[in-house]
Amino acid sequence: MKRVLVVGGALLLGMGAVWAQQDSVKEVQVLMKGNGKNAGAVAAMVKGEKPYDQATVDTALAQFEDTAKKLPTLFPDSAKGMKPEGDYSTSPKVWEDKAGFQAKIASFAKVVSEAKAKIKDLDSLKTNFPAVGKECGGCHETFRVKNG
Repeated sequence: MKRVLVVGGALLLGMGAVWAQQDSVKEVQVLMKGNGKNAGAVAAMVKGEKPYDQATVDTALAQFEDTAKKLPTLFPDSAKGMKPEGDYSTSPKVWEDKAGFQAKIASFAKVVSEAKAKIKDLDSLKTNFPAVGKECGGCHETFRVKNG
């Protein structure tokens, strides 16, 4: 009977680890989709397609800050090699160069914080938002791969 309980417990722990990995992958996907949506809204203002709206800018920057805070914990070693549904997945470089990945996240957080302090109107948005996009894209170039 003890053996059955030990085996059952081990299976539950293993299943819990798989669920945690999948939750981590899903959370990254949700964060990135939110980032994309918010970046698109701000980019439309920069391009003159939509009028400047401070609330939209503040929402976007808050989303980016939230992403920067959460990302460091969302790539456990156990998630290496998982292929989520969608166009992109995490590059193995996230785990091969953890220090570089953490540095990119820290740099992104710094740029977002600086932009948040400076963006107050359309002109300051046009001046400061490109740095946020550059940091975001720079991380994608190194630590994201296209599926398929």
